[in-house]
Amino acid sequence: MTQACHRKCVPPHYKDTELSKGESVCLDRCVAKYLEVHERMGKKLTELSLQDEELLKRMQQGTGTA
Repeated sequence: MTQACHRKCVPPHYKDTELSKGESVCLDRCVAKYLEVHERMGKKLTELSLQDEELLKRMQQGTGTA
């Protein structure tokens, strides 16, 4: 995230010691988007994991009763 947002928002050659307003806004948005996507992916992976566990339980119950 740090490298990606830095590449996107801060020019490779800079002379100022402080970020410009535009660079700061860009970095804030970039980080916010990254964190939002990270949260969504975590939720989706958790959902898929729970589905896999449920499927495995069903399969085990199916073979246990046969």
